[in-house]
Amino acid sequence: MGIRGEIFSTKVALPKRTYFFNVKENRLGDLYLNIVESKNKETGGFDRQSVILFAEDLPEFLRGFDESLKILEKNVREKNKRVIVKNRPERPSEASGEKKPPRKPRVVRRAKQD
Repeated sequence: MGIRGEIFSTKVALPKRTYFFNVKENRLGDLYLNIVESKNKETGGFDRQSVILFAEDLPEFLRGFDESLKILEKNVREKNKRVIVKNRPERPSEASGEKKPPRKPRVVRRAKQD
């Protein structure tokens, strides 16, 4: 057992937040994952939020987490598609909803050369 029951710790630093993933062991020998989010307060210092997940709860937690990730990824893909379509320049006929008849081929005639 490590210092204060810490077995493993890693950090993910992002521009506005930092996440800590700490695997620990309590006094009874139970393993758990402590996830901490830390962000700067506007008034100085840090605002910290923590979630504790015990090892025996992880399989069920991960099932719910995986389902949530799939929904999140699907919605992000759909949102990105809407942004691409929204930013695509419209043709005049698309804006009014009317369809133009197909163009007739243009005939180009060349002058005869002697």
